[in-house]
Amino acid sequence: MHKEGIVTFINGPVVKAENMSLFKVREMVTIGQQRLIGEVISIENDEATIQVYEETEGLKPGETVKSTGSPLSVKLAPGMIGNIFDGIQRPLKRIDEISPDFIPEGIGLLSLDEEKKWEVHILVEEGQYLKQGQVFAHVPETSVITHKLMVPPGIEGKVIFKKENGHYPIREVLIKLEDKTGTVHELNMIQEWPVRTPRPVSKRRAIEELLVTGQRVLDIFFPIAKGGAAAVPGGFGTGKTVIQHQLAKWSNADIIVYIGCGERGNEMTNVLEEFPRLIDPRTQRPIMERTILIANTSNMPVAAREASIYTGITMAEYYRDMGYDVAIMADSTSRWAEALREISGRLEEMPAEEGYPAYLPSRLAEFYERAGVAESLNGETGSITIIGAVSPPGGDFSEPVTESTKRFVSAFLALDRALAYARHYPAINYLISYSAYVDMLSDWYKENVGEDLLDLRAKLLSILQEEKKLMEIVQLVGEDVLPNDQRLILEIARVIKNGFLQQNALHKTDSFVSLEKQYKMVKTIYHLYERAYKCIKLGIPISQIKDEKLFDEIIKIKYTVENDKIELIDKVNDDIDLYFDELEEKYKDNLK
Repeated sequence: MHKEGIVTFINGPVVKAENMSLFKVREMVTIGQQRLIGEVISIENDEATIQVYEETEGLKPGETVKSTGSPLSVKLAPGMIGNIFDGIQRPLKRIDEISPDFIPEGIGLLSLDEEKKWEVHILVEEGQYLKQGQVFAHVPETSVITHKLMVPPGIEGKVIFKKENGHYPIREVLIKLEDKTGTVHELNMIQEWPVRTPRPVSKRRAIEELLVTGQRVLDIFFPIAKGGAAAVPGGFGTGKTVIQHQLAKWSNADIIVYIGCGERGNEMTNVLEEFPRLIDPRTQRPIMERTILIANTSNMPVAAREASIYTGITMAEYYRDMGYDVAIMADSTSRWAEALREISGRLEEMPAEEGYPAYLPSRLAEFYERAGVAESLNGETGSITIIGAVSPPGGDFSEPVTESTKRFVSAFLALDRALAYARHYPAINYLISYSAYVDMLSDWYKENVGEDLLDLRAKLLSILQEEKKLMEIVQLVGEDVLPNDQRLILEIARVIKNGFLQQNALHKTDSFVSLEKQYKMVKTIYHLYERAYKCIKLGIPISQIKDEKLFDEIIKIKYTVENDKIELIDKVNDDIDLYFDELEEKYKDNLK
């Protein structure tokens, strides 16, 4: 039956229409003469409420609402990697050719390039029985990512037709499957998937591997696991975007999905200009060859901001099903929550704390629970790691979005305004941040980094905790009243903060640090503490123990020792031993 509704009410991105009883909730529709794209969010009797993903200026009551016959979905096919989309998967480069200044209303559901021909290698034979999720062809999508074409979930059958290897557009039928009922399924390169429905997996797996980021404060102190969920909350100017960029550039995920969700246009422009020029240190190829960008700036329609998170996670699940490790950068979930708040307000729903809808925590939970390590329907193991930036107004971590997010993530990387203003980046507050992945990854650290790494980590963290208490005394009465062993704590804490935790994202040696170098740096700093502490116990004055030149040499390891020359750190350890051996020898007679 032909379905057509009539617009009766327009309030920004919220439109109401009558004659909608045949439509379904979550169905994607087009509205008015301009064919604006929207989604039905509720139906009561004959009236439906629709959220519109484009500007509704110029839309009039009496215009028609037409069905597309499917829920809000994304097209999953070769061509996604290296591309830049808006919140509902429309390619911005293609739109720029049509309209260079703005995204025009009613441009429709442009998506992937359907004319470009891809090199296809068919992997199956006629007569072979294929199950859901099984890979039937390979497409080299970029020089570093092979796109595996899979039988869509819910379809299986015997191959009754297959194309030869060759170059085909994404709509070309590559194989035909006949199922047990005699129905023939024609498979091309495209899978369409509703964005709000998680893709099925055969089983979830335990988290057991570190997402290596090359950022010392993360890899050693507050690790993020592959398949984990982390939040990076911080007020304006504390460096959330820089951390997200660093993780996108350097983390050892196979594929990065970067969602700029409601951020300012200049931040997204920075990503769009910088990423195409960056070279991936692992592959020596442009980083865009493993990156998908979803740009949804603050001046784009609010409802599309809400959709962009789901678009990104659905794309990530598709590549996870191929066996890839995917990392999602969502910058920022606060803007997404603001979109929920605005739409909820226009729907006249009863608000909860600070005007956010009462269902904010459940929506955040739905998003973060799509992270994880999973075995896909074809037996491949892949992972999705979600790193969500949160922008609490004024840096107040007690506001609803930060508090709700804290319940669903296992790594909380709190950015501190005082550290940021002191030019200490990454400005992660080492006293209130935490990661629940440390225990889960203990075996991994022992096998891949060092047996004693977590023990050293705990010792350095306790020195920082101790320094925090001592600084309160120092501010009252000065450092000179402290005993020597406590003054040593202050000096070693300075080395830890300046030499290890502080990291320069723009320095070629310091921007990314190998785990081996990180481990040796931790060992060296603790070795310095042990030798110095021994001298304190021998009664040697702190003024002699604290050698400016030696302490500065240790702080500067991050710049002076490159990742492929970490044997130079052994020389620094020799310098420590030499200095303190001479000091003990010099004072030996005096201390008898």
